Amino acid sequence: MKSIAPQRIVGYITITFLVLALLFFLINYFSPNLPISLLITIPLFTGIAFSAVNHLISLFIYAKIKPIYKSIHNFKPGIKESQDNHDDIFSQVNREVAEWMKGKTMEIQQLRQLEKYRREFLGNVSHELKTPVFNIQGYILTLLEGGIDDPAINMLYLERTERSIDRMISIIEDLEAISKLESGELELNITKFNIYQMVEEAFDLQEVRADKRKIKLKFGKSADKNIFVKGDKPRIFQVISNLIVNSINYGIDGGQTTISFYDMDNLVLVEVRDNGVGISERDLPRVFERFYRADKSRSREQGGTGLGLAIVKHIIEAHKQTINVNSTPGKGTSFTFTLEKA
Repeated sequence: MKSIAPQRIVGYITITFLVLALLFFLINYFSPNLPISLLITIPLFTGIAFSAVNHLISLFIYAKIKPIYKSIHNFKPGIKESQDNHDDIFSQVNREVAEWMKGKTMEIQQLRQLEKYRREFLGNVSHELKTPVFNIQGYILTLLEGGIDDPAINMLYLERTERSIDRMISIIEDLEAISKLESGELELNITKFNIYQMVEEAFDLQEVRADKRKIKLKFGKSADKNIFVKGDKPRIFQVISNLIVNSINYGIDGGQTTISFYDMDNLVLVEVRDNGVGISERDLPRVFERFYRADKSRSREQGGTGLGLAIVKHIIEAHKQTINVNSTPGKGTSFTFTLEKA
């Protein structure tokens, strides 16, 4: 709306008073009776003044306030809509923050678990290496203190020292193998070979160990003797040997270890099953961890390094295949892995 100039406002007021003065003069001129003229003049002046003031208010005040009022009135839905939008934004932010916190909480838990495994691993490495080192130290000190001249113990202690050194070498070689497998530095030499014949060779090498506990090593029923697969032959032999040794270590006296083969189209499933002590549900998810033992005292008595199953898992995964374990405490354990059929 256009603004009214001050000169126009003064003009409107002047005209209004001139009209009032003219009316007052005419009333006095034609009404000689003064009280009556006053009675007529006062209401007339009041009415004219009210009309003039009302007109001025409408013209100069209401006309300016009306657009503001309309703007405020029209702005109210916008305020509500804006408030709703703000509520939606706050709700979305709260959800995103909650999801972020949940994700970070899980990450923290995983990091704590990894830190726990790291500490356990370092402790296990220290223990596994410390044991043969202390044994070697004891044997050598005994020999230096005069035992070297005693034919009853000198050769015995030297042989025990040799076994302790071999154990240390075995642990170091296993750790090195796992490190190379994890980093992908170990190249696989993939060839075609007969898996049945390989298992026979592994049985022959572990026969003495199994006989000590009267454990029978055998094939499953209807095992095909002409099963050819593709893989790194020395590494797969290590897998089978480690699984057989594990089944003997955790088997029962007079028990058995059975290896079976199953045709799966372009794959061969190999199962190594025993009827030993089994693995508890709590320990089962961790059997492939380095140095993890479900029965620590028993496996150490058998001379295991605690790295056999970890190596097995990494070798199979390096072949882009899978390995699984199922176990029932008191009934036995079954390890299964796949190999590509040749």
